[in-house]
Amino acid sequence: MTFTAFAARTLAPIAALAGLMTTGPALAQDELQTILVDRVIVDPAQPALEGPRTITVRDGRIASIEEGWAEAAEGAPTIDLSGKTVMPGLIDLHVHLTGDPGGDYWKEAVEADEWGVVVGAKNARLTALAGFTTVREAGSGPQTAFALRRGTAEGMIAGPRIIAAGPPLAIIGGHGDVNGFRPEVNELLDSGFTCTGAVECAAKVRLASQNGADTIKITATGGVLSQQGRGLEAHFSDAEMKAIADTAHSLGLKVMAHAHGARGIEAAARAGIDTIEHGTYLDEAAAEAMKANGTVLVPTLMAFKGVTERLGQGVYTPVVEDKIRAVAETARVFMGKAYRWGVPIAFGTDAGVFAHGRNAGEFALMVEQGMSPRDALASATTVAARVLEMENEIGRLAPGMSADIIAVTGDPLADVTVLEKVEWVMVRGRVVE
Repeated sequence: MTFTAFAARTLAPIAALAGLMTTGPALAQDELQTILVDRVIVDPAQPALEGPRTITVRDGRIASIEEGWAEAAEGAPTIDLSGKTVMPGLIDLHVHLTGDPGGDYWKEAVEADEWGVVVGAKNARLTALAGFTTVREAGSGPQTAFALRRGTAEGMIAGPRIIAAGPPLAIIGGHGDVNGFRPEVNELLDSGFTCTGAVECAAKVRLASQNGADTIKITATGGVLSQQGRGLEAHFSDAEMKAIADTAHSLGLKVMAHAHGARGIEAAARAGIDTIEHGTYLDEAAAEAMKANGTVLVPTLMAFKGVTERLGQGVYTPVVEDKIRAVAETARVFMGKAYRWGVPIAFGTDAGVFAHGRNAGEFALMVEQGMSPRDALASATTVAARVLEMENEIGRLAPGMSADIIAVTGDPLADVTVLEKVEWVMVRGRVVE
């Protein structure tokens, strides 16, 4: 191979990644910016502000929202969004930026964790362009999501604000642990975050915190896409889950629990877990436990849609296909039951199980199960911001808030599908292109 051919082959992946990282205008955070709009949703609970408005952004924060179209300060860029509906950036509480959809579980054995950062840089940009300016990364390699978190925060990578969990806590051999390989390979690929017993589980929470986790992710029940065919009920014991919740809360961290089976959901809520991810077989007893303990449901309806779209194509192993078919019908109705029972619901999709950038498809699925468009929009703004304890930073448009702003054509309070075509995005004062 000639030096020229070698250089081209070696530098091609670097050049591709450089396209996702930029110091150019797409990620510039200008000191002062003026945005001209005709219609503003500042909070889904309030009527939209109709008529000309000027939003001023200074140093990545909203400085003012004023009536009329004001002239920009000398030298300040003006962004014309007249004719669009401008609203707060959306929040997805359950994504996997470092992975793409597929059934090739064996890739864990052949791909380095660092590859997840490359994949994640691509997906971070797609997610931001879809209108999602904050995401909660719900499980990744030991450091991949943390590297992405820093990259987007510093403007080196185009993407949303990232609240990252890192590796999930799991029982040995359960959902979230390594499965499907020979024993010696399982052991080699072990993330180091399985635990048995309350003391060890508390220690793993402290380890996750030490390593940089913003939140703690656990797999409280069996799962659909893992290579073990056991049931979807509780994996951790009550004592283990309580130790996890109590330890996390003592460190100022919340706990998100992957959970499908009703008794596993109920046990997690009683233990003080903050959010239930998926919640497929939720029943009234589990719903009452969630309401009594302030536990929020993150339904991830797009995940179920995404995996059923790929059935019968040789994507998944037979054990996984069987589990997908078993949950398919329940996935079409369970969130509607939870909504009618008064369970608090926040927006999350499980992007990565389906293609990144399709996150906003979740809104239509929520409305199909009975949620009002206004409540659906709130679930991805004000409600999700409260789940993250960031309600004074994101989820609304107001002076002092982070300049996380998107624009669409149409009225998302009447038709949530307009959110599937976001036309302009600003994250922390940086326009994403």
